[in-house]
Amino acid sequence: MRTITHFINGAAVEPRESRRGDVFDPNTGKVQAQVAFATRDELDLAVDAALAAQPAWAALNPQRRARVMFRFRELIEAHMDELARLISSEHGKVLADARGDVQRGLEVVEFCCGIPHLLKGEHTAGAGPGIDVCSMRLPLGVVAGITPFNFPAMIPLWMLAPAIACGNAFILKPSERDPSAAVRLAELAIEAGLPRGILNVVHGDKEIVDAILDHPAIEAVSFVGSSDIAEYVYARGAAAGKRMQCMGGAKNHGIVMPDADLDQAVRDIVGAVYGSAGERCMALPVVVPVGERTAQELRERLVRAIRELRVGISTDPEAHYGPVVSAQHKARIERYIQMAVDEGAELVIDGRGLAVPGYENGFFLGPTLIDRVTPEMQSYRDEIFGPVLQILRANSFDEAISYPSRHQYGNGVAIFTRNGDFARRFAMSVEVGMVGINVPIPVPVAYHTFGGWKRSAFGDLNQYGMDGVRFFTRVKTVTQRWPGGTGTSGDAFVIPTMS
Repeated sequence: MRTITHFINGAAVEPRESRRGDVFDPNTGKVQAQVAFATRDELDLAVDAALAAQPAWAALNPQRRARVMFRFRELIEAHMDELARLISSEHGKVLADARGDVQRGLEVVEFCCGIPHLLKGEHTAGAGPGIDVCSMRLPLGVVAGITPFNFPAMIPLWMLAPAIACGNAFILKPSERDPSAAVRLAELAIEAGLPRGILNVVHGDKEIVDAILDHPAIEAVSFVGSSDIAEYVYARGAAAGKRMQCMGGAKNHGIVMPDADLDQAVRDIVGAVYGSAGERCMALPVVVPVGERTAQELRERLVRAIRELRVGISTDPEAHYGPVVSAQHKARIERYIQMAVDEGAELVIDGRGLAVPGYENGFFLGPTLIDRVTPEMQSYRDEIFGPVLQILRANSFDEAISYPSRHQYGNGVAIFTRNGDFARRFAMSVEVGMVGINVPIPVPVAYHTFGGWKRSAFGDLNQYGMDGVRFFTRVKTVTQRWPGGTGTSGDAFVIPTMS
């Protein structure tokens, strides 16, 4: 059986120990490969390679690093279909979603091609008599990223592209459920001209995560995953003195106002809920119609649209979405569906028990719709992370906006309306980090920044954009005076003042 190995110092590294994880084909339910789990010694190999390579990479001028990023971008684009097939085969998302996964990561690489401009510091001439002050952004050294299963290309690229462009060396620990895309990206980076040792990939589970968080040579760690794990990773890494950036879970709401274009809203909602089988932290698993008339009409249209969805294998060009990632995750989603029923919600469409002909052992779930949900229900409070939509009815705009604002998660939120006053009030007052106005999945473009509030994010800086540059650099400020200049001879200087 094929073994997915570590990628250290520019080459595949055979594992030293026998611990492995199974990599499934979610379409068939069968094991297709095994991924080697790294030991602390193998992490040391990766860190040693990074430490050796990073000073020369950091000393390279930014435009030369940008040239590598340009070539990396070209290679990712040229290998888009190959990367999408790898993602689909291990994650289960359909090829169109897999290409989108790669494309959104590619856009961050494009942003990082501008790193010479992004790293420019500030300068003040004449801060005092003959005194100038300037600041510069410098790389941290060796940094790391720990990424989830749901975006095997996009989220690694969110992290590694700005980190490397800024002059750091990077250790990537991808999800053990779908690790092949990360290894292929590292190979392409070497082909693009990245020096060996600057990007290393190690695989594993909690054992290697803890080793990364404890390693004294790793200066910063970026993480995306569930909130409970994000909180753990943040606390352990911060206790070890590292800079930490940890993105957690979500329960995103879509507010539907009575004046909304319901045809467009339904199309947007169905795509946002069920695309990629709902395994997205920016999915839209809760809709909040305002008023009973809106709720009833929305429900009727949702039922019709959901009945038209096709669930199929990840290579089926007619399928709207494919299987979920694992048997365990499928069972977890099914438990939440039953929990909602037991809590008194109305199960309108039950996606359990779906079988795709010829793939009866695959990890498939049909689209599920649950109405009459209330804020007290555990199934509402928790992140389900699957093809499940819950309807939470509201009587007014103020009631509707209170639900996402009071929820433990604050990742994304959307409102569907034609009313600019409602939209503006909503955007200004809702207690959520990313807001969409008639946009169901408000993931910011690569030159802005991604990050939620409350238990959706731990740390001060967001992913990619300028926050990504800030996270992977530190500022050095220089105050300088040259003797012999006009007006400086004989002046005493301790602290610059205005006098």
